[in-house]
Amino acid sequence: MKFTISSSAFYSRLTAASKVLAAKNSMPILECFLLDIKNGHVSITASDGEKYFVTKVPLVDSDNNAQFCVTAKQLMDSIKELAEQPLTLEYNPDTHEVRGTHQTGVFSIMGLDASPYPTQQAVSQDATSLTISSDILLNGINRCLFATANDEIRLVMTGIYMDIHENDITFAGTDGRKLVRYINRDVQPGIATGFILPKKVAAIVKNVLAKGVDVAISFDNEKAHIQTEAFDLYFRMIEGHYPNYNSVIPTNNPYQATVDRNSLIGALKRVSVFCNQSSALMKLHLEGGQMKITGQDNDYATSVEENLLCDYSDAPISIGFSCHLMIEITSVLDSEQITIQLADPSRPGIIIPAEQPENEETLMLLMPMMLND
Repeated sequence: MKFTISSSAFYSRLTAASKVLAAKNSMPILECFLLDIKNGHVSITASDGEKYFVTKVPLVDSDNNAQFCVTAKQLMDSIKELAEQPLTLEYNPDTHEVRGTHQTGVFSIMGLDASPYPTQQAVSQDATSLTISSDILLNGINRCLFATANDEIRLVMTGIYMDIHENDITFAGTDGRKLVRYINRDVQPGIATGFILPKKVAAIVKNVLAKGVDVAISFDNEKAHIQTEAFDLYFRMIEGHYPNYNSVIPTNNPYQATVDRNSLIGALKRVSVFCNQSSALMKLHLEGGQMKITGQDNDYATSVEENLLCDYSDAPISIGFSCHLMIEITSVLDSEQITIQLADPSRPGIIIPAEQPENEETLMLLMPMMLND
């Protein structure tokens, strides 16, 4: 059988599907795309054994239905440099040869029988379902993904927790040293539930999800399904209970300083050069409308001091933070000015936008470090 397809549309969908593929696979067949040609579309499936990404591309023409596998890297490399044009692929089920024909030439690669390719398991019929805007989902992922843990021992903390309430959705991510809580009240799910979005799944969604589209999410105790017009993503849930993130957020923070975000990021980057590279400890001192940031590395006899103007009129206070983590947090925020809220040098610091968008609330928390002086 053979089919004709737009080369650029095909390559675009192959690129999106390839985000799921793993560098090392337990089954050689998982190095392949599963191509299923029927009903005027080619369905592309990619999997690492736990996650399945399925997307469709309309065909210009086809003469029959077929299903076969082809090595992902070979297929993508074969059409990567093609300009936008009709591409005809012909599959021989007897020899498994896949022959490609385009305006300036032909190529031939070997395909594989599709029968060994594993299939995804659908969520149960009584699964919880909701539909939200992709903008809300992307905002939550973009704010929280960097804060998730990499420690496989604390598996529940390697994902983003979607805490779903009747009148809002809260996204939370933490690794124990930093925490992000993003609340969006533009959506009203009408249910109270929650699930953990795995880190790798969140990264895939961040890369392939378009803005301004509806996203349908279904999940049960074991599996979940994210669906848009462009793709379906099936994945296994993370088992366990997410920690009570609200309990670690201090509510009484009498010391508050507002500062220009870009100026602070620049100062932090300059300070980071001189901080101890293992601890990245810096000292932040607030007093009389001034923010002084200092760092030193006794091993190399280096030190630094940066002074910024800020809106601060409370009593003097000093606190230690990781300079690298503070740079991460302030870089994720997108407001012109940010407010740093402190209670005392032993309690977490809160960093929030000076002005929050309507129906949104973003909060970043950073654990303090002990100062030497």
